[in-house]
Amino acid sequence: MHRKLKLLPIVAVLALAGCVEQQLATPGPIKIDDCGAAGYGGLVGTPLSRFNPAQVKSPVRVLAPGSVMTMDFRSERLNIEHNERGTITRIYCG
Repeated sequence: MHRKLKLLPIVAVLALAGCVEQQLATPGPIKIDDCGAAGYGGLVGTPLSRFNPAQVKSPVRVLAPGSVMTMDFRSERLNIEHNERGTITRIYCG
């Protein structure tokens, strides 16, 4: 009986812990075009030489086929993918 009484406070604390309301941080809205990729959409299908990274104010990453890249998401970074022939195939933020 004494063992049960010793466990009672522990059980009560654990039971109450489940009743505590948790407030989760909610992230702000994700902007789809933080990097301005929509403004460069007309370059898809054109030679990579038509893209001038010096005119872009945000960070730029040019990705060749099979390129190794970091998997971190940076909404302000402009990504330019091109194929083996040097034709732009995709422009996106991330």
